[in-house]
Amino acid sequence: MADLEINDQYDFFKNVVLDDTGAMKVKIIDPLVAGLDNRIIVNQTNFSTILGGAIDSTKEYFIDGIVDIGTTQITIPSTGITLKGYNFDLSALTSSENSYTMFISEVGGSGNVLGADYYISVTGTASKVYDIVSLTGNEAFEFSKVNYIDCTSLGVIDNYRQGLEVGSGRFGGSPSLELKGAWLGGFRVSTSIVRGLSAGMTEPLFKAGTGFTMGSRFLTDINVDLPASAAFLDFSDTNFPIASSLELRDVLITRNGATVPTDTNLTPNIEASNLSCSWKDNNGIPNTFVGGISTISTEIETALSGGNPSPILGTFTNTDLQHFDSPSNGQLRHLGNNPKEYTVNFDFVLEGGASDEYKIELVLNDGSDTVIYQQTRVIANSQGGRDVTYFTGLANAILNQNEYLFWQVTNITDNTNCTLELSSSYSVKER
Repeated sequence: MADLEINDQYDFFKNVVLDDTGAMKVKIIDPLVAGLDNRIIVNQTNFSTILGGAIDSTKEYFIDGIVDIGTTQITIPSTGITLKGYNFDLSALTSSENSYTMFISEVGGSGNVLGADYYISVTGTASKVYDIVSLTGNEAFEFSKVNYIDCTSLGVIDNYRQGLEVGSGRFGGSPSLELKGAWLGGFRVSTSIVRGLSAGMTEPLFKAGTGFTMGSRFLTDINVDLPASAAFLDFSDTNFPIASSLELRDVLITRNGATVPTDTNLTPNIEASNLSCSWKDNNGIPNTFVGGISTISTEIETALSGGNPSPILGTFTNTDLQHFDSPSNGQLRHLGNNPKEYTVNFDFVLEGGASDEYKIELVLNDGSDTVIYQQTRVIANSQGGRDVTYFTGLANAILNQNEYLFWQVTNITDNTNCTLELSSSYSVKER
């Protein structure tokens, strides 16, 4: 029988053949097996030679079933590896060997590590899933719908450019993942769930290894239940040199099923208020409220003359400064780079000359002083009481990094001085 070539638009057919009667028949090849030239099937029969041998980075390694690879180690070459399965129920790589590592790097470092639709189970004592280092610091570690089941440890990922987990899960065991070295990009863990971890787990779920720094953001919306002594992450400010780059968004964290947002062991080396943090809309862990409050704690008279503005005097005491500081008395300075839009609320009681008209102004310093808001009031002429007026309201401001706000006052009527009274305050918060 002679094989006949068919048109490319029907390339899902492998061959056209003639049977003994001369009738044309089409032979259909299963796309999950031999029909895909760039796919290598891994099963319980061939794993030792396929995964234990030299990895061909031009091929996808398809995990056909639950494959126990025992002591076989997978050496990721400088050109990388791609793994795929049916789904995280039907495809898996497992090992129960002690003192074992499933994925290692070839000498000099590994390339991209890409995977989807399978699970990994490494359960032996002192064993781990990964101990890999990037070849150039410009490689990716990315997975979609990959679960870790009862793993003793996820191990160490060193100096990769970026990481990505989408739809991943960690179930049982002590699946701590250590990030090591300088990551030029970021790491995102999205739509991920963690449940049923070992009661004896003490390592953090995400661990800062030697020399770990993140050159972009670490972002997650993970849903995690931790045992009694395990931390969520042990990162510190020094691991994130870029402001607001440790982003926790819509995270849900419980410990043995209960939310305990005051639990300092969730993030023992960092707080939501740190400059590197941007934690929003979370449950079970604190959130970042960028801004601060400045309140008069000691009254000091402000001298005025010639209808010229003067910075309002008095001792300003600052509270709850997050991503802000006060470089000088009465000033609030933005230290971060995001967000930039703020609302300024103020509530001032000003004592001054009876019946005099005073103007207060909110000043933005971005290298020079710019008035961005003003309000004018007349001092009440009280018989036997204080001569005061009240300034209240809100203003909007755009603050870039290291720009700051302060208030100044002018007597429009004459040169009578004024005093901002105790408990007068203003606050800055993101819009």
